[in-house]
Amino acid sequence: MTWGTPLTATAKKLLLLGSGELGKEVVIEAQRLGIETIACDRYANAPAMQVAHRSHVLDMTDPAALRRVIEAEDPDWVVPEIEAIATAELERLEGEGFTVIPTAKAARLTMDREGIRRLAAETLKLPTSHYRFASTLEEFKAAVAVIGMPCVVKPTMSSSGKGQSVVRTEADVVTAWEHAMKGRVKTGRVIVESFIRFDYEITLLTVRHAGGTLFCPPIGHVQIDGDYRESWQPMAMSPQALARSQEIAKSVTDALGGRGLFGVELFIAGDEVWFSEVSPRPHDTGLVTLGSQELSEFALHVRAITGLPIPDVGAKGPWASAVILAQGESGTPRFEGVEAALAEPGTLLRLFGKPAAHKNRRMGVVVASGKTTAEARERAKRAAAKVRVL
Repeated sequence: MTWGTPLTATAKKLLLLGSGELGKEVVIEAQRLGIETIACDRYANAPAMQVAHRSHVLDMTDPAALRRVIEAEDPDWVVPEIEAIATAELERLEGEGFTVIPTAKAARLTMDREGIRRLAAETLKLPTSHYRFASTLEEFKAAVAVIGMPCVVKPTMSSSGKGQSVVRTEADVVTAWEHAMKGRVKTGRVIVESFIRFDYEITLLTVRHAGGTLFCPPIGHVQIDGDYRESWQPMAMSPQALARSQEIAKSVTDALGGRGLFGVELFIAGDEVWFSEVSPRPHDTGLVTLGSQELSEFALHVRAITGLPIPDVGAKGPWASAVILAQGESGTPRFEGVEAALAEPGTLLRLFGKPAAHKNRRMGVVVASGKTTAEARERAKRAAAKVRVL
């Protein structure tokens, strides 16, 4: 393996599709290894654009626009970081010789909840919640009747809980349908899922790399309205539940193929495990690994993508993360309380640099260590609470 130099004819190039806070960390890790980086997103000055060598603003759901950028840049690796991408065009480009991470097929299946759920439940026969899909209000009402209440409703394509809601009574049905139809990516289709009575949920970061498959210690997390608020590593769980989680994660990621880091979401009740979702890229709950592992999920992703060896993730013990949310709207966000947050011992702070703030938009994160998981969680939440978005 030979390595080049950025901005020269020998450069290895990584093109990122989606330039949020997770992509920003991927770019930083790639640059540490001397890789030339190109960040793409639908708006200017996205977090990863601020640290990449170059950037492009485009509608990534537009096949022609996507092709123009990829052909012009001719990258060694095309790395999707969001759901809203013209995945059919990615498959065509992959067929023409471009390397899509982990594969174009994996990007297509995981960008669409229908594709990944049918793969997991119907092809791989993995345990999941009961589900139905619907494309009209009438189909939706029928699906809710079959699944029963309460049930969870999600657009087939969305992220960070957008368009997600819970139907508890008949009065919620039409409201839930309308909420799902207002999502950023409008597929006109939803999934209706039964409630699983789980004890807790985890993210199992799973890495397919040149030497095989490895797993990071399980990450526990709290979600509100489908969006992550805090996470911690390691999550205490029985050996049987952990082994079953790893079996399920390996089955799904083997079926998707390719190289890279996958965030596999699972529900746990005692020793029972159900598959929920998978992201073929770093996971927001994995921001905790900025402190909890010698190799963060972002470093692991870049090593796996490039074929570099990964002897171990270097787990350090109890760490936790807590997000910093905007409470209102601002086109020029400012932050107050940064010095107070960093006065907390054992804490790291990341402000993402998003150019605009919207209510409940994730603007930063605190990562903190502790002697126990409980101590780390309290420290992270306490420090995060001191930072206010103005």
